[in-house]
Amino acid sequence: MTILEIRIVPDPILKIKAHKIKKIDDSIKTLALDMFETLQDAHGVGLAANQVGVLKRIAVIQTSLEDEPIYIINPEITEMSGEREVEEGCLSVPGYIGNIFRSENVKVKAQNLDGKRIKIDATGLLAQALEHEIDHLNGILYLDHLKSHESLRKITDETETDTEDEEVSAKETTS
Repeated sequence: MTILEIRIVPDPILKIKAHKIKKIDDSIKTLALDMFETLQDAHGVGLAANQVGVLKRIAVIQTSLEDEPIYIINPEITEMSGEREVEEGCLSVPGYIGNIFRSENVKVKAQNLDGKRIKIDATGLLAQALEHEIDHLNGILYLDHLKSHESLRKITDETETDTEDEEVSAKETTS
C-alpha cells in the first residue's frame, strides 16, 4: 500500500466533479486501500479520490479508530433531514476550521468494494462525513458552504476540534 499525496486548496482538481466508476477492478480496490492508508496517516475522518488527484467517485470514511472503514463507490444521497451547525475541517484545507450547516440525518446509496449495492442510514458525525465526502466528489468544498470567509478560523492549540464524544449511529445494509 502507498500513502498518496493529498491535494491542497487551491488545486483545481478539488473543484472538478469526479466520474462514475463503471467497473470495480483491482486498480479501484488498490486505490481504495491506498486512500485508507493515506487517511490514517493524515489522522482524518474521510477522504475522497479527487483529494488524492483521482477523478473517480470513491471515498473512504472512518469516524473512529475502533470502526471498520466504510468504502463508498458511486455514492448518492437519497434523503436528508434535519439541520445542525457543525464545526468542520478538511485535509485539503489544512490548519483551518469553520462552522457550516449539515443535515442531521442522511441516507446514502452506493456500492462497496465487492460491487454490492449498499444503503447507509447515518446520523451525527457519520452523516456529516458522508455529506462532506460526497460534496468533494461533486467538486464542492466545505469552504463553499461558509456564510462568509470571516467564519473560517485558523486552528491553534486552544481551538476545540475534538469530536470523539459525538454520537455516531449508522446502519448499513446490502441489497
